[in-house]
Amino acid sequence: MKTEAEKTDNIKTNKKAELLSLSLTELEELMLSVGEPRYRAKQLFSQLHRGLSPAEMTNIGKLTRQKLGEISYYHLPEVERKLVSAIDGTVKYLFRLCDGNCVESVVMKYEHGNTVCISSQVGCRMGCRFCASTIGGKVRDLTPGEILGQVIAAQKDCGERISNIVMMGIGEPLDNYDNVLKFLRLVGSPDGLNIGYRHISLSSCGVVDNIYRLARENLPITLSISLHASDDETRSQIMPINNRWNISELLSACREYFAATNRKISFEYTLIDGKNSSVASAERLAALLNSNLRSKTQTMPIHVNLIPVNEVEESGLKPPDKKSVAKFVAALEAKGIRATVRRKLGSDINASCGQLRRAAGNSGEATDVKNCE
Repeated sequence: MKTEAEKTDNIKTNKKAELLSLSLTELEELMLSVGEPRYRAKQLFSQLHRGLSPAEMTNIGKLTRQKLGEISYYHLPEVERKLVSAIDGTVKYLFRLCDGNCVESVVMKYEHGNTVCISSQVGCRMGCRFCASTIGGKVRDLTPGEILGQVIAAQKDCGERISNIVMMGIGEPLDNYDNVLKFLRLVGSPDGLNIGYRHISLSSCGVVDNIYRLARENLPITLSISLHASDDETRSQIMPINNRWNISELLSACREYFAATNRKISFEYTLIDGKNSSVASAERLAALLNSNLRSKTQTMPIHVNLIPVNEVEESGLKPPDKKSVAKFVAALEAKGIRATVRRKLGSDINASCGQLRRAAGNSGEATDVKNCE
């Protein structure tokens, strides 16, 4: 039986190779198959990752381009819609893929460089109640090249280098494990974009078995865990994945990840009024993290990133007021837990994930996949 990654490694059967999904070694094999010398692959690889199609390259001949066109294709996500914040310069993209489906990416500008938030799936099957991305479910996984293509297309459009990546867009990255892993190796290649792994953060709602797998990959990326509750009953109400792996199992995987990588894990906590935002909830959260992640033999640095929930019409969930948020932060810090409230960038362009895609009428209904060549 084919894995999900094999099904989406290319978008159609009896297919051409997707150039952006190929490693340098795979590209060398492809060039050798059309009678080109191996060194051509390195030239091709670097230019593909700069956003040039074979047709735009001046260092390969017409016959070579023709041969490549017969066995492969190159397609960057196309800008379907672009919103630029007048407040802070945040840029939100709705990218259209070659089969007509859309995903979102956001470029955020900081003093230390530009960060792009990218998607890993078309839609999402995790069902978190507060998230617009999951409405309509999952359509399909993105290929490594489609994930990488968002970074390249955003960098090409904004005209500035992308130095940091957060995988917090549409989809659950660890639900598309093989393709995401290959993307990570592609984007970190010194012959391509060469973005260091320590500048990459991956957010997961808690796909525990793949957290253990990721811990063994020797990739020093930052793991962000969407926790959002301090007890199983509350978490299961807002995050169905908790019915598969509960909080105790999730935190055990976090301990293993830290032991293997020595990389800090950030815990995302969406504040929902009347659900998980009281001082008592903060105290339970602090007790949970301290008891599970701090011991005589292992003490993890703990950071909680608090996110007042974005209002999504279908969810009916509301954020707490600023006073309640401040009390929550104070209660955590009183128990030795470092906490920050995520600065809301692009508030005037509705930069929270999934909402632009829904507004464009691409909200998750499965579509027939077209050829992408």
